[in-house]
Amino acid sequence: MFKRTFPFGQANPFITATAIWSLALTPTAVAQNLSPIQITITSQIQNIPDPPPPTSAPVNVVPFEFDPFGTNLVRGTWLTGIGCPTGATTNTGSATGTFTDPACTTGDPKDGRNEGLLLAKTGPTTNDAAAGARLLGPGVKGVTLTELGYDLRKPVAATDPRGSHCGAGAPRFNVVTSDGVNHFVGCNSPPAMLAGTSSSWIRLRWGATELAAAFPPILPGNTVSSITIIFDEGTDTGPDNFGLAVLDNIDVNGALTGKGPGS
Repeated sequence: MFKRTFPFGQANPFITATAIWSLALTPTAVAQNLSPIQITITSQIQNIPDPPPPTSAPVNVVPFEFDPFGTNLVRGTWLTGIGCPTGATTNTGSATGTFTDPACTTGDPKDGRNEGLLLAKTGPTTNDAAAGARLLGPGVKGVTLTELGYDLRKPVAATDPRGSHCGAGAPRFNVVTSDGVNHFVGCNSPPAMLAGTSSSWIRLRWGATELAAAFPPILPGNTVSSITIIFDEGTDTGPDNFGLAVLDNIDVNGALTGKGPGS
């Protein structure tokens, strides 16, 4: 029996090794983007049914920890004060002001507490555990994708070794289309368009051209069945060896979500 800590109130699923590997994960995705343990983790997470969206918002970003063996080495949660600030209030002690990071001049208007999505995996990547978030709601299931993205707490560029981890496989979008095919969009594989940058944050966007370079390609006619963000690269993965990423303003077709349950 696999133990996992999804905050969904559902029974723990029983997943055999045969069931894990029988899921339709394409050889292209395995060879070009993910290690065998990451394929296993993706399969296990995919086998857990989506819960109902917690709100009526078009896109709900619901964090989770997948930790079937109780290692306590992963964490996924929204936290206040760690997001990319857009019109945030500041105070010098004698005067109030506002601050907007140049990378995120636009943000989720409902995020009044500057929330950010913390995803962490401590220790080796080969540990069968991951942090992540489910994307739920009418703005996800049944849509055709024109854009995916997020803001990442990392300076200058996705290839900069400082700041949040940005690997080929994590943090990644796992997009399952209505034909049952898994499509992987890693932080730097395929490379995203840099839509904003500062000394603290970068805004990454995968439009039609970038999505067509996913593994396998996400094409304009594909209909979305589910989208999950998965973080399963640990502190043994370079170039940063950080095993942690802070995301904000999760973008699905231009709709930004910068807050969620768990903060």
